[in-house]
Amino acid sequence: MPLNGGAMRARFMMWRHWLPVWGWVLLVSGAAARPGGMSLWFAEPATNWERQAFPVGNGRLGAMVFGGVEREHLQLNEDTLWSGGPRDTTNPEALAHLPEVRRLLFRGEPDAAVKLADQYLMGKPMRIRPYQSLGDLRLAFQDQETFEEYRRELDLETAVVRITYRVGAVHYTREVFASHPDQVLVMRLTASVPGALTCFATLDRERDFRTTVEAPNRLMMEGEIDGGEGLEYHVVVQALAEGGSVYVPGPRLEVRDATAITLLLAGATSFGGRDAREAARAHVTAAARKSYERLRADHIRDYRRLFGRVTLDLGGESAAARSTPERLAAVQAGGGDPHLVATYFQFGRYLLIASSRPGDLPANLQGLWAQGLNPPWNSDYHLNINVQMNYWPAEVTGLSECHEPLFELIESLREPGRRTARVHYGAGGWVAHHLTDVWGFTTPADGAGWGLWPMGGAWLCQHLWEHYRFTGDRVFLARRAYPAMKEAAEFFLDYLVEDEQGRWVTGPSSSPENTYRLPNGKVGGLCMGPSMDIQILRDLMGNCLEAAAVLKTDRDFSDRLRGVLSRLPPTRIGRHGQIMEWADDHEEPEPGHRHMSHLFALHPGRGITRQATPELAQAARVTLERRLAHGGGHTGWSRAWIVNFWARLGDGAKAYEHLMALLRKSTAPNLLDLHPPFQIDGNFGGTAGIAEMLLQSHAGEIELLPALPPAWAEGSVSGLRARGGFGVDLTWKACRLESARLESSLAGVCRIRAGIPVGVRSGTARGSSVPIRVLGSGAVEFSARRGGVYWISPAE
Repeated sequence: MPLNGGAMRARFMMWRHWLPVWGWVLLVSGAAARPGGMSLWFAEPATNWERQAFPVGNGRLGAMVFGGVEREHLQLNEDTLWSGGPRDTTNPEALAHLPEVRRLLFRGEPDAAVKLADQYLMGKPMRIRPYQSLGDLRLAFQDQETFEEYRRELDLETAVVRITYRVGAVHYTREVFASHPDQVLVMRLTASVPGALTCFATLDRERDFRTTVEAPNRLMMEGEIDGGEGLEYHVVVQALAEGGSVYVPGPRLEVRDATAITLLLAGATSFGGRDAREAARAHVTAAARKSYERLRADHIRDYRRLFGRVTLDLGGESAAARSTPERLAAVQAGGGDPHLVATYFQFGRYLLIASSRPGDLPANLQGLWAQGLNPPWNSDYHLNINVQMNYWPAEVTGLSECHEPLFELIESLREPGRRTARVHYGAGGWVAHHLTDVWGFTTPADGAGWGLWPMGGAWLCQHLWEHYRFTGDRVFLARRAYPAMKEAAEFFLDYLVEDEQGRWVTGPSSSPENTYRLPNGKVGGLCMGPSMDIQILRDLMGNCLEAAAVLKTDRDFSDRLRGVLSRLPPTRIGRHGQIMEWADDHEEPEPGHRHMSHLFALHPGRGITRQATPELAQAARVTLERRLAHGGGHTGWSRAWIVNFWARLGDGAKAYEHLMALLRKSTAPNLLDLHPPFQIDGNFGGTAGIAEMLLQSHAGEIELLPALPPAWAEGSVSGLRARGGFGVDLTWKACRLESARLESSLAGVCRIRAGIPVGVRSGTARGSSVPIRVLGSGAVEFSARRGGVYWISPAE
């Protein structure tokens, strides 16, 4: 009986039982975004899915909206519609051949090691199945071939897509939004002249579908994917007309001579044992009971509760009068547009809200949105940076709740990860490799050169600890974070082996997706003790030690971790002055490789900092410079990581240079990130990078404006979060801090670094002076009380 899928389904369904199964309602009306506000807009309909269409989503269901006039198209997704199902992919032959693979790698024979590993150490099967599109809603309109005054807009402040145009004397309007409180997608179509709306709606899919109608006003699509062997799904569209008539003559809905049309689309899958048909129909019925105005108001209220927590003003609002493609083209031609940067930052937050809500599945390689039945890289969860990058902005940009689906994914991997640890390595604890899916896949995948990397679970655990560091939630730490972190560390206590120098090393492993060249000319990817592995282990074990101290538990376990940490190889500097990527100072066949894994300790880790390890920080700079000199950063997510690296190094000019490169080289006109093709991680990494330029708190202190570029000489940001439970607002002029407001949700010592002498006042900017202690490093610290508000300003 497979163990890996059922546990995950049970975990997710436990969170979902109180949430409505998704449904959609298509509705319009309401005011457009304010001029200069945070929005994306085009002057023409979309013809390309990944470059022009607008994404909408409520965490579980989503659509890419094209905005066609004569032919409208909404490509649909539901986050649980994955091919395949629960299965046991462990390989009982793996453990017996593990020692020989290690022996070959220690002897410098990577070719023989990879051959043996591919034969015996991989999962069976070693491929996962894809996330799939739910289908397509298509609308056809009569007498709208020629149109004028077209505008298609995604308002980030309301999460509403609005389309307006004129045909002759008639003005047409549509709005589309995905409501989280009602679990519905809402589209409203209106005409300024009574009876001027006639449209036909159909549903279809590449395969595995059948459509039916139900009088008086419903169209359904249903099926079982994988040729009838996979999940069931059900979609319902209901049409409500004002001033017209609705017909269901065949496999389509017809609305004739209406003044306004409301389409309600609901859908569900059988993931977790749900009755897809019953759930979908219940949602469309419930949505139909609400007025459009109520649906829209509830959606905006819920969305703004999250989105409205953070504002960013970098100036240049007048540029918003130009369309987003025009603005991006101007940036790509070498221009600057600080307001577009702020819009890009907020677009990343919008995408996280739209693709990751409590009770739903985590954002995958394409977030929530994927077209077709075989999207790039299966639209899976890559664990060697990509899914982690998706959640880098969650805590710092005030979206802590949106982190929750990742925590549930981690929990769902523990049970199958225990089996993989036992069967493949003879170890306790739990392990996950370089990718996974919704069915609990934890074995090595895709071939030894890529997939025999056992650090995926360990890296994921960093997010558990970071959530605690930002929130101070000890219940979360005790019940959810520390147990998973401890068990991940327990795996490595059994898995590590000694090298010739008596150091504990990982292996067989790799520096993700990169290769090295031995002195004899042989090229290998599989290795023992790559730098990233060791850095992740130091991070995981160090976090476990801190967590155990907070919880006052596991003294013996902590002593074991300290013993292992003392024998891990140090981060070393190579012949070029760079951080060494492998245990030996090898050359690289591809020195401009997209992965920069050996800088994990710089970001997202905290093992390399400017203050505590200046020599390693300088070596990290050299590493970046060498990578970039050879063409590194050529993918969107890689360039986004580079922005974060330069921010951690305190170099605002370099961080800005690469943020501009991200926009110029790896961003589509609709601001989606391009690997290419579309991968959403670059959007999230770019948003996180902008936050890192303005605020850092990973090194035990809150650093204000640590990497502010000259291009942002004046601005403000409010609502960012710092570790230790602080909310932070910042204002600056002439590239110099003018004021900062900190609100503490916890009690404790607050250490501030601002680059200039500062004073601290309590309550208001004119409040009483707070005693501070000036540290030798240039930072200051003071005692913060729970609920306290503190103002930091240049010392008088």
